[in-house]
Amino acid sequence: MISANDVHIRHTRQAAAAFIIAAAATAIAGAVLFFGLQPTTELSEDMWRYPWESSGAFVMFSIFSAGLHALVVAGLVAFGRSGSAGRSRAATVGGALTVAGTAVLLAGELVSIPVRNAESSDTSATVVGAVFGVGGTLSTIGFLALGWATLRARVWRGWRRFTPLATGAWLTAMAFLAAPSRLHGMVGVYGLCLLAMAAALYTDPSPTEAAHVGEPRLQRA
Repeated sequence: MISANDVHIRHTRQAAAAFIIAAAATAIAGAVLFFGLQPTTELSEDMWRYPWESSGAFVMFSIFSAGLHALVVAGLVAFGRSGSAGRSRAATVGGALTVAGTAVLLAGELVSIPVRNAESSDTSATVVGAVFGVGGTLSTIGFLALGWATLRARVWRGWRRFTPLATGAWLTAMAFLAAPSRLHGMVGVYGLCLLAMAAALYTDPSPTEAAHVGEPRLQRA
């Protein structure tokens, strides 16, 4: 007989598998754009769709990126439900902020399409940039809170417990270092951070006693 816990683990692993695909695709796309497309493009960095010379290709990529964000949202929801960050207020708020922030980033990808031919200084592009700024800020705060909660909960041990905080730390660095010329490369590293978190969830998806009672689990290997 299949138990409720078995069903929970199966659903969590399915979401984690989608999370892994999205994170890996984000990392690969960032690397391709940074190392492949940027050095060869003749498009000015002042254009919103930089480094895409083709408007149509940018549209397709924006839709593709929105789909990746949707898969990341599913993975983050599964992470929250897994109990890996415990049941503290920081875990709840952090999880909600990561989901909300990623959803705003998804919206940013879609609203980028109408302004693809604008310059970054144009009002329309500035508004879309603000959407990404809000999404990035919510995600950063969320991952930092979620990372702190995960460390305190001790539900995960070893390398897994550091993955949400590492993601938040990298997003914090991006806020200070991001520029058109290196943005895609930094997004690629963000994808690697998400990949580590997704792999941690896939390999240890089960809820724990600590997650339900709010006590640290000290015997985890």
